[in-house]
Amino acid sequence: MGVAVSSWRLASSVARAGQLGVVSGTALDLVLARRLQDGDVDGSVRRALAAFPVPVVAERAVARYHRPEGRAPGRPYTPIPRLALRQTRLAQELTILGNFVEVWLAKEGHEGLVGINYLEKVQMATPAAAYGAMLAGVDHVLMGAGIPRDIPHLLDGLAGHETVRLPIEVAGAAAGDHVVELDPRALLGEDLPALTRPTFLAIVSAHVLAEYLARDPHIRPDGFVVEGHLAGGHNAPPRGRLTLDDLGQPVFGPRDQADLAKVAAIGLPFWLAGSVGTPGAVDAARAAGAAGVQVGTLFALSTDSGLEPGLRTDMLDRLRAGTLEVRTDPLASPTGFPFKVAQLPGTLSETSVSAARPRLCDLGYLRTPYLRPSGEVGYRCAAEPVHTHVRKGGSVEDTVGRACLCNALSANVGLGQTRADGYAEEALVTLGADLDGARHLLGTHPEGWTALDALDWLLGGVSVTRPGTATAIS
Repeated sequence: MGVAVSSWRLASSVARAGQLGVVSGTALDLVLARRLQDGDVDGSVRRALAAFPVPVVAERAVARYHRPEGRAPGRPYTPIPRLALRQTRLAQELTILGNFVEVWLAKEGHEGLVGINYLEKVQMATPAAAYGAMLAGVDHVLMGAGIPRDIPHLLDGLAGHETVRLPIEVAGAAAGDHVVELDPRALLGEDLPALTRPTFLAIVSAHVLAEYLARDPHIRPDGFVVEGHLAGGHNAPPRGRLTLDDLGQPVFGPRDQADLAKVAAIGLPFWLAGSVGTPGAVDAARAAGAAGVQVGTLFALSTDSGLEPGLRTDMLDRLRAGTLEVRTDPLASPTGFPFKVAQLPGTLSETSVSAARPRLCDLGYLRTPYLRPSGEVGYRCAAEPVHTHVRKGGSVEDTVGRACLCNALSANVGLGQTRADGYAEEALVTLGADLDGARHLLGTHPEGWTALDALDWLLGGVSVTRPGTATAIS
């Protein structure tokens, strides 16, 4: 769900209905700082910060970033620290606070379940991000876009406020040579609240990966989300050699479908994702042994999501006209994973708009650490200027067609940067490829739908489940 599309408001609405409402955990330090700079008009951010267990840390963030009158037109956002192996106090505090705020607001005023979704690719943020979410009482942590073998142990340590070290992949270095460290007590002091370890769900695309993770108790998750290639956002690449069809779309085959019988045989609960946004798909998932489904597109297009309203209106208009198209772009993401892109004029999905964007990397969430000849660690991104990427040891081929997802996904939710020269970042919207459920809801709710409308349709009007369970995950 990108950056703040699955926002606290959406997750709260789903959780209040008895399902698992999941907030996006990507770049929440940026989201916090930019919401404060835009004035925090309804006061929700500062209300959550007032509940942070170490008030002086929250007060520093408000003093640094809050602008009561908001930003003047055309004024750029103030930068925040970029991800790195060695992190400053400010960087870790802001990441902890951003995750705390999003989860705390999602959980405010009810007893429902709230989860947070992280990307394995954004490894350097994970310890501080997960700790901030746990301080707010997050119930579930979900992670995909990689092999999250170290997360169960990380969550165990954070639950006890222990110093944790998460291994980080550094190109050119041996596995385990580099880590990101978080010492909660050194950062926040000794007077910290008791924490409960959240349930961990690994997002996988293959039963083989699920079997591998479940085999060893030290890396075993508490369950799985089994995601097919029709899901929005990042997808696992096709197994075997990448082949493109006549339209430039990756070709997926039978090998790219998880064997659900083998997943069920593992004995851990699992949910299905990707092309499961209809009542029939929910029934089929249950029949296959799944606890339920994870749905993105229906909720991303709902009025409760964080999407910029103009983008939502454009997509619903195109859906109504039968012209909304979602393509799998094998090149757009700097991560190297295929990425689903809604084809919308005026966004970076349009070749002319993408070509007009100056290549730069100033947020860096998807940067790859690499080992310099000197032995020091540097950072590069396939979406940065080509000459810069090559100078850092990257290849020209890796830069072709890449989009700056960090800036584009921020623009999707109205938090895009406006630069000193007047350039404003454009959006790049991701959705799932299966729009059948969205078409149905548009037919019954022609002016748009809420998250509750989507849940009522998906679950046949029975939204509330037993305490501690969830059929639908937003």
